[in-house]
Amino acid sequence: MDKQDLKQRAHDLDVTVWVGKSGVDAVVDELDDQLSDRDLVKVKFLRAARAGSSTEEKAAALADRVSADLIDTRGHTAVLHR
Repeated sequence: MDKQDLKQRAHDLDVTVWVGKSGVDAVVDELDDQLSDRDLVKVKFLRAARAGSSTEEKAAALADRVSADLIDTRGHTAVLHR
């Protein structure tokens, strides 16, 4: 499945992981569990989590931590795939 197909599938997904002031460390285990159950997960980066860096940078770092692919970022939301 290519990136475009994954983006289309992710469009109707609800956000199931929120990254807040505790940062990406706080959600790594939860995200890893969710990616084990389903292949696409939407992650929302709240304002406190983005302090000093972009959503794309935070999402890429989170994807690396859980061995996932960053499919798309839109606004402050990212889609990860494994």
